[in-house]
This record gives sequence, structure tokens and C-alpha cells, in this order.
Amino acid sequence: MHELSIVKHVIKTLHEVAEENNVRRIGSVTLEVGEVSGVVIEQLTDCWNYFRDKDELVKGAPLYVETIEAVTFCTACERTYETVRYGRTCPQCGSEETYLLRGNEFSIKQIEAE
Repeated sequence: MHELSIVKHVIKTLHEVAEENNVRRIGSVTLEVGEVSGVVIEQLTDCWNYFRDKDELVKGAPLYVETIEAVTFCTACERTYETVRYGRTCPQCGSEETYLLRGNEFSIKQIEAE
């Protein structure tokens, strides 16, 4: 379960940002998580809920997660398609000359300070 280490890293980053900006309490956190990033949202949320109440900076702060759709580009026909639905093979031309454009990201999108 790498979600545990992800949450620890996010909280560490929040502490750094809070210190740089003289923030004493975080009101909420919004993450962007790619559809094929390998992160299990339910486990991420469970880990967040566990750790947030043990840390005064984020105590009680809700976690919001926005999913970034995975999109693949086909170099053969120069079109994009839904990665999760079709995988590596382009549904338009059948080529496997494809690469992921987006969908494996993980970032802190927004921090709301109180």
C-alpha cells in the first residue's frame, strides 16, 4: 500500500508550505490523481483520514480528489483516445504506436488555509 507513504509525503509538503506562508491550519486539500497513476483513491482517503486527526495542521481537514482522465495519443493516425477503455491499441487504426498523454499524474492542486 503506497498510499500510506503518499499521504505522509503530502502532509510533509503541507507543513513546508504552511511554514513558508505562516499558515497555522489547513482547511482542506484538493489532489489531482491520474486515472492510471496506480493510486487507489479509497485507500488514499482512508490513510488521509487516519493521519489528519493526528496532526494539528491538518486536523479535521477534508481531502478532495479530482480524477484526471487517461488519454493516449496514436502516432500512426495522430488521434487521441480513452486509455482505460482501449488500452495500448488505437481503436481508430489498430496501431500500437501510442503513448500516454495524461492520466498518470499526482499533484496537490489546492490548499485552503484557515
